[in-house]
Amino acid sequence: MANDPIDELVELSQWLGAPERDLAILGEGNTSVSLAPGRLAVKASGAGLGKVEREHFVEVDPGRVLSILDRSEVGDEELAAHFADCRISGDRRPSIEVILHALAVRETGAKFVAHAHPTAVNGLLCSDRADALVAGHLFPDQVVVLGRHPLMVPYAGPGLELARTVKAALAGHFARHGAPPKILYLRNHGILALGETATDVRQTVEMTVKVARILTAALSVGQPAYLTGEQADRIEGREDEHHRRSVLARQR
Repeated sequence: MANDPIDELVELSQWLGAPERDLAILGEGNTSVSLAPGRLAVKASGAGLGKVEREHFVEVDPGRVLSILDRSEVGDEELAAHFADCRISGDRRPSIEVILHALAVRETGAKFVAHAHPTAVNGLLCSDRADALVAGHLFPDQVVVLGRHPLMVPYAGPGLELARTVKAALAGHFARHGAPPKILYLRNHGILALGETATDVRQTVEMTVKVARILTAALSVGQPAYLTGEQADRIEGREDEHHRRSVLARQR
């Protein structure tokens, strides 16, 4: 019997919000899952990730959510009313980042999306060394789990401004690499992890935090010694690493 995607989303959300992981506190962060074309379940505004249950998610029409992207001027009240009008089920207010989730699903084909604010990662994203996160790869597992091309997104205010900035950044990424990233770094803000499964997303977040900790340690004693592009490409293309990815994908 197939797993219930909402149950998986609840489990992922609680994992992200566990205090010991330091990924999101209070009402920070949000998660979503694409249920079917035209149906997206997303965390409601204000609900703390660590304690969410099924009732803390609302279902929206992502196409209707994204229809506001092309409007030139949208006030905060109009935006909130628009998101409320996009609800299919649930009486709570969708997170302001619902438009970011709808965009990520449409543009990248991801099924699960998680937005978090890991302290270890934000320490770099809020510094003048943020670009070191996407300047290269430090160790093989970084390539295996996060892929060859993470994406750094310039700072933009949460909501519509951020969605528009992410849309432009993703278009540039596709033009350069022909495929979506697995991780988006949002400068001075946090991360957006994309995956086909909740497990994909969890592993991406875990590896992103490990990379940030190792990079911070490397910067404290000198300069990062990145793998060469040839070395990273070799890891990306190795048959045994493809096998390891498939094994990781089956884990929970």
